[in-house]
Amino acid sequence: MSTPMANRNTAAYYFQAVASFFVSAGATVVGIAYLPVNAWERAFLGLGLLYTITSAITLSKVMRDKQEESQLIGRVDRARLDKLITEHDPYKDVA
Repeated sequence: MSTPMANRNTAAYYFQAVASFFVSAGATVVGIAYLPVNAWERAFLGLGLLYTITSAITLSKVMRDKQEESQLIGRVDRARLDKLITEHDPYKDVA
């Protein structure tokens, strides 16, 4: 039985993802800070940014959990099938 290789992220990939997140969030915060609007509008945009960030993090976690669940179910189903195949004796007398 062959098992698929697990997808492992490199340290560089992890760093790039984290850096990209902080650069984009920081640039948006700076952009909001320098907008020529009053404080209430700036606060509203800031809260919108925070809501977007938390929603993106939650969505990525939910998608990861769903993928892990499907992989676990697939492994359990494969183990059951392997057990049935190994226990099956085609020469066993049915009667």
